[in-house]
Amino acid sequence: MDGQSIDVRKLTPCIGAEISGVDLARPLGNRSFQVIHDALMENLVVFFRDQELTHEQHKAFGRRFGELHIHPSSLSVVAEHPEVLIIKADEKSKYVAGEEWHTDVSCDLEPPMGSILYIKEVPPDGGGDTLFANMYRAYETLSAPLRRLCEGLTAIHDGAPVYGGRFGQTPKAGGFPRNEHPVVRTHPVTGRKALYVNRNFTTRIVGLRKNESDALLEMLWRHSETPEFQCRFAWRPNSIAFWDNRSAMHHAMWDYFPNRRLGHRVTVKGDRPFFRA
Repeated sequence: MDGQSIDVRKLTPCIGAEISGVDLARPLGNRSFQVIHDALMENLVVFFRDQELTHEQHKAFGRRFGELHIHPSSLSVVAEHPEVLIIKADEKSKYVAGEEWHTDVSCDLEPPMGSILYIKEVPPDGGGDTLFANMYRAYETLSAPLRRLCEGLTAIHDGAPVYGGRFGQTPKAGGFPRNEHPVVRTHPVTGRKALYVNRNFTTRIVGLRKNESDALLEMLWRHSETPEFQCRFAWRPNSIAFWDNRSAMHHAMWDYFPNRRLGHRVTVKGDRPFFRA
C-alpha cells in the first residue's frame, strides 16, 4: 500500500524528523504525500537520506506541495530550470547563502511556504551542517506581556541589504522586495502562532523609535536562537532537507572553507503572513 513502509523518526523533541522508506524520485501517492506533509507540519523540518533526483524529479516533488517559487534576485540557477537554485561554496567563495539565521525570502509579499534543499557534494572532513530553530517555541516561551506586545506589531523585511549589499547583486525591475509583515504570524495550516523576525531580512519594527526597534529585535533574535529550540543536520551526499519557512528559521554553517559543498534548492510558494488573535 502507498506509504505503508514510510518511517518517521524524530531528531529532537522540539524540531526535526528523519523520514525513511520513500523514494522521492518516484511520484508521490496520496498516502505517501500525506505522511510527509503531516510529518512536516508536526516537526517543521524533515530529512531524507540516499536520494537520487534529477532536476525534473526535484521539481516534481516540490510541486506536490504547491506552485514553485522563482527567486527575486539570484542568478545562480540551473540552465533551463529557473526554479532550481544552485547552492555552492568552494575555494573562490567570498560568502555563502544562509550564514545568518533567517527564513527564506521573508522580504517577499508572499514569502515561500517551504524550501527543499538537495545536497550532492559535501566537504571531505565534515562541516557544512544546517541548523533549524522552532519559531513556535520562540513565541510560546516569551513572557505573557511580551507576547501581547509582539502580537500588536509589524516589521519591515527588506531584501536590499542582503541581495544588494552583502551579495552585490543588481536588482531586477522594481528593485529588491521590501514588505511589512506581522511580528507574530499565524500558521495557515496548524493555526499555531510563530515569531516571525530574522536577522537577515528584518530591519525595523514599525511604529517604534530606532533605538526601541533595535533593542527589541536584538532581544527577539537572541531568544529565537536558543539552543533548546534547535536541531542540527549533518549532511551526507544525496541528502534532502525540507523545511517549513512559516514556522522555522535556519542557519547554514560555513566552517569548511576552502573545501567544496554543492547542492540545489527548490522552493514552494507561500501566502501573505497574517496574525489571527
